[in-house]
Amino acid sequence: MESRIETQQSPGSPQEPPMDPARARLVALAAERGVSLSALSGLLGRNAAYLQQFVRKGSPRKLEENDRRTLAEFFGVEEGELGAPPRETVLTVASGAPSRAADWADIPRLPLGASAGPGTMAQDPAATDRLRFSGRWLRLQGLEPGMLSVIEVEGDSMEPTLRDGDEILVDRSPRPLRSGLHVIRLDDVLLVKRLEPGSAGTVQIISDNPAYPRMERPRADVAVIGRVVWKGGRI
Repeated sequence: MESRIETQQSPGSPQEPPMDPARARLVALAAERGVSLSALSGLLGRNAAYLQQFVRKGSPRKLEENDRRTLAEFFGVEEGELGAPPRETVLTVASGAPSRAADWADIPRLPLGASAGPGTMAQDPAATDRLRFSGRWLRLQGLEPGMLSVIEVEGDSMEPTLRDGDEILVDRSPRPLRSGLHVIRLDDVLLVKRLEPGSAGTVQIISDNPAYPRMERPRADVAVIGRVVWKGGRI
């Protein structure tokens, strides 16, 4: 059912412009979510009448890019539904880098099972599926989609920071080692641990769960796969 705004007009009053698809979609989304246009205007940091004027009077003629993006993210829809110009369709990189649809990046989930416990052997890293992230958010974090992977944590040695079954976003970009959570390969075992530089060319390998002892190993023995930059999991 189409959504529209009905108003009473006095004779001689200016005719409201016909509602284009972007305006009609905004009205429909607001009705579905049960949120007023004035509240959405506040979400954008605008005065309360901003979106009412956009819908009723056609002013502004188009939503500004930042406003359109904020509304699209709030409603969980593509920006094109709110008047964004057409973007390139999905691009697939031959090297196997994540594909992009509009401003989204599909990051591969790898069945590596980075262990937060005793450890698991590295397996064939063929992607099982993909997890979608906002391309804008990745850029704000300084992350390149082609250097990212999502893997699942196994074990309890990194609790409470990481729990069994959590998923982590791993940045494989080559960077100088610094303190933080990393996925590493140690003695042919894949682990997720907290690393801190040690003395005389060593690395401290730390489990956040105090039941597990920390280790100190020569830096050359520790292959750093990537840095953990995000986590997600069930509540």
